[in-house]
This record gives sequence, structure tokens and C-alpha cells, in this order.
Amino acid sequence: MYDAGKILTGLVVFVAFVGFPIWYNHGVAAPAPKPKLPETEKQCVESKEFMRTSHMQLLNEWRDTVVREGNRVYVGTRGKKYNMSLQNTCMKCHAKKSEFCDKCHQYATVKPYCWDCHFVPKEKL
Repeated sequence: MYDAGKILTGLVVFVAFVGFPIWYNHGVAAPAPKPKLPETEKQCVESKEFMRTSHMQLLNEWRDTVVREGNRVYVGTRGKKYNMSLQNTCMKCHAKKSEFCDKCHQYATVKPYCWDCHFVPKEKL
């Protein structure tokens, strides 16, 4: 018990050191990105809310449908038909990956595997 003061001081310093990043950033979040939307198209294949939350599920569904069933036509909730293709449908409007895809994916700290198989589109400067 002769070293109780040193032990308590060490514990306080340790907790302060380990907890500082959490306390310093508490309640502070980076602003949500505002990706650049295409000017030519006014509607996406689905609603904005759906695409924000479920676009990866939609792309996975498209991939499975095309590969397993050979069906390449997607009918959106508005009744319009689309080609089930990341590169020929999605990237036709969202041509700049760095200004659209990457901003949100970096903010959410996710690394989608789309570009493991698909070619990254060449961006016009």
C-alpha cells in the first residue's frame, strides 16, 4: 500500500491518455459529403432515399440476376426499364467516380469491391 499514490496517478494518466481521442471528438462529426449529381438526368433507377441506403443491395441483385438468370432488364418502381449494368447504366450518369462514388464511400469508410471486376471509368478533366 506504500505505492498506492503512484498507482492511482499512473491509472489516471493512462485513462486520460487512452480516452483523450474519444473525449476530444465527442459530438463532433465530419460533415456529410454532397456528391455531385448528374445534370443531364433528373431521375435515377430508384428514389434518392432508396439509392442512398440500398444501392449495393440493388447492384448485388443485378449481378446475380444477370449472371444466374441471364436477365438484363430491370424495371424500376416507376415502370421505366433499365439495362442491369454498373458501367452502362450507373456510370453513364455518374461518370466521375471520384466526385460521386468515392466521396460517400470514404466518408462511410467502406471499400466496395465493384472495381475488382469492373473497369474504373476514365474521367474527363
